[in-house]
Amino acid sequence: MSSLQVRTILIAALVLLFAFISGSNFFSKEERVESSLLVDDGLRLGLDLQGGIHWVVGVELDVAIKRELEYQRDSMIDFLQKDGVAPTLTRVDQAKLTFGAASDEDARKIRDLADESGILVEEGSSGNEITYALTDEWTNEIHERTMMQVLEVLRRRIDDPVRGIPDSVVTRQGKDRVLVQIPGGQIDRGRARQLLKSTGFLEFKIVLASAGTVKSLEERFPDGLPEGQIIATERDPETDAVVEAYLVREAADLTGDYLVDARVGFDQQQRSLVNFTFSSEGGDKFGELTGENLQKRLAIVLDENVYSAPTIQSRITMRGQISGRFTPQEAADLAVVLRAGSLSVPVVIEEERTVGPALGQDSIDRGTRAAMLGLLLIMVFVMIYYRVSGAYAGVALTVNLVLLIGLMSLFEATLTLPGIAGLVLTVGMAVDANVIIFERIREELRVGKTVRAAVATGFEKARWTVLDANITTLVTALLLFEFGTGPIKGFAVTLSIGILTSVFAALVVTRLLFEIYPGTRNTGELSI
Repeated sequence: MSSLQVRTILIAALVLLFAFISGSNFFSKEERVESSLLVDDGLRLGLDLQGGIHWVVGVELDVAIKRELEYQRDSMIDFLQKDGVAPTLTRVDQAKLTFGAASDEDARKIRDLADESGILVEEGSSGNEITYALTDEWTNEIHERTMMQVLEVLRRRIDDPVRGIPDSVVTRQGKDRVLVQIPGGQIDRGRARQLLKSTGFLEFKIVLASAGTVKSLEERFPDGLPEGQIIATERDPETDAVVEAYLVREAADLTGDYLVDARVGFDQQQRSLVNFTFSSEGGDKFGELTGENLQKRLAIVLDENVYSAPTIQSRITMRGQISGRFTPQEAADLAVVLRAGSLSVPVVIEEERTVGPALGQDSIDRGTRAAMLGLLLIMVFVMIYYRVSGAYAGVALTVNLVLLIGLMSLFEATLTLPGIAGLVLTVGMAVDANVIIFERIREELRVGKTVRAAVATGFEKARWTVLDANITTLVTALLLFEFGTGPIKGFAVTLSIGILTSVFAALVVTRLLFEIYPGTRNTGELSI
C-alpha cells in the first residue's frame, strides 16, 4: 500500500470519526447523563441559546463597613491601652463608631488618634462620647474592594474547573449588585443557589466542652458562658436536628484563609470527605495548633455550622481532612466553596428569572441556515472561478465544518449566539487559505512549470503565508478567551478551533485531493 493510500485512509477515517461525534451530539441529547450542576455533555449551549437562570445578586456592603469600623475600633483600643487610656465605651452601630472617655484628657487622646488615622471623621459628640464615621474616600475604597472580592469568589465558584458551570456570566451591575447568568435547561437550582449564597467562612476551633444538646451544655454553666466563648452545633443535614453541641472560643484558633486547595475523597468505609491543603505559612500555624492540643477535639466550622470535631491524634501541618454527615454531592460542593475562598460579606438573590430557550432555538436555526447558505455560496463561487480546484476547496470547507463541530463536541465547548457568528465567520475565512494556494499555483503555471511542479511549489510557497495570517488571528482569539467572559469566550473558542481546522483542511485535505488527481501524474493541464 502506497503512502498516498495510507494518508487517504487515515484522513477519511478521521473525518468519519468527527462526523459521528457531531451526529451523536445532535441526535442523542436526551440520553446524556448528569455532569456538574446541569445535564449536558458534548457541545454545550449558552444561556442565549438554551435558556437558564438569570440572577441579580445584592451585596451587603453595610456589613463590610461595619467590619471595617470594628477593625478600626480594635486597633484604636490597642494603641490607647499602650498610652494608658481605657475607653469607657466602644460601640459600633450601623455605620457609626462611638468611643466613651473617662476624662477630657482621654477624649483628647482619642480625637488625636482618630485624626492621625486619616480614615475616621468625627460625626458628633456628647460630653466625652465621640461618634465617628469612615471618610467618604475610605467608604468608597471599602465598597470597591468588597465588590472586587465578591466578584472574584463567585467567578471561581461558578466557573470551578471540576464542579462548575462552563460559560457562565458573573459581572458587576451597578454599585452593589452582581449579575449571574447560568446556562442550562435542567440546572439543579437548589444546589446552584446554595453554592452562590454560602459565605464559605472556614474556622478551626479547639473544643473546650461538648454535650449531646445545647441545653445540657448550658446547664454546666449556671452563671452563663465564660466570656469570649460560644456554643457551636453539629446538625443532621436531613432533619436539621442537633447532633452534638460544642463549647468553643468565639475567636477562631485558625481560619481557612491559608487554604490553597480542597478535593473530594473517601475514607476506608467509602464515606465522603474533603481533603484540604494549607499554604506553608498555614501549615506552620496548623502544626503549632495541633501539636499543642494533642488528644483534644478540633471543631471544623463552616459558616457557623460544625461539620466535624475529630480528636487530634498527632501534629498535622500541610494536609488535613473534613469528614461529616454529608453526601458525595455535598462534599463536592463544599470542596468548590473552599477552593474558591470565603465571601467577605453575605450576598442575597434580589431577582431571579428563568430564561426560556425559544429565542435560542430560533437563533440556532437562523445561524445554521446562514452557515449553510454561506458555505453553499462560497462553494458555488470557487467552483465557477477555479473549476475542479474549486470543487476541492468545497470538499475542504465541508471537512472543516465537520472537524470544527466534532472538536467542539469532543472538548465540551459552549456554543453561544456570538459563537454561531464565529462559526459563520470561520466558513468565510476558511476559503481564504485555498484562494492563496490556488493563486500561487496559477503563478507557477504561468511561468511554464508542469502541473505537478506547480502544485508542489504553490503549496510550499503559500504555506507560510497561510500560517502567518491564521496565527495572528489565533493570538487575538486566545486573548479574547483569556480576558473575555461569557459569550465573548464562546466566540473566541469557536474562532480558535475554526482557525485550526481550516488550516488543516487547506494544507492537508486540499493537498491530498491534488495528489489523488492530478498532482501525482504528468497531466498537461490543470482545471484551475
